[in-house]
Amino acid sequence: MATERQYSPIDRLLLQADTAMRTLLPFSGQPSRPSPALVKPDAALDETESRHIAGLMRINHTGEVCAQALYQGQALTAKLPAVRNAMEHSAEEEVDHLAWCEQRIRQLGSRPSLLNPLFYGMSFGMGAAAGLISDKVSLGFVAATEHQVCKHLDEHLQELPETDQKSRAILEQMRIDEAEHAESALDAGGLRFPAPVKLGMSLLAKVMTKTTYRV
Repeated sequence: MATERQYSPIDRLLLQADTAMRTLLPFSGQPSRPSPALVKPDAALDETESRHIAGLMRINHTGEVCAQALYQGQALTAKLPAVRNAMEHSAEEEVDHLAWCEQRIRQLGSRPSLLNPLFYGMSFGMGAAAGLISDKVSLGFVAATEHQVCKHLDEHLQELPETDQKSRAILEQMRIDEAEHAESALDAGGLRFPAPVKLGMSLLAKVMTKTTYRV
């Protein structure tokens, strides 16, 4: 019977470095699913609309960079193998979102945020710290983060022009996936964070969205 491969701390650090490079370098992430935008028609967008949509997609791309870093940090410090595997599985699904958002940003004639390395490092540290405290806190942090992401996606879906079916298809599928990640984390025993903690996370998210819209 096959056994799960055991990685040393050095192996895991090298894997984390490889994941960071694939997350931050352009076109490095290989999605397992095709982009939902592929089957949608192109829209006639003026320059102002294209710039605004690119800004929204840049925010969502950076959000996926943060999610990838968060999951990787938590997987590094998770105590139970089942929790570690769940984090790594969620991180794999976030790669799809990362690639889809980057593809759409490029189609709109723009680029991802220059601040992504900074946000990756911050999110990785927060994820690792949560994992060190306990798996229950770590899973709760995932749920609270994903709920925050869903809120942003809902707002962006309202802001998108009705004609931009490509961006809308991407965000709608992301919304489904992120909600599933949140519920899975809670079902696995994640802590339901109190309102003050969620407020703090919301304020940090606002800093990210305001800065990455243009930068």
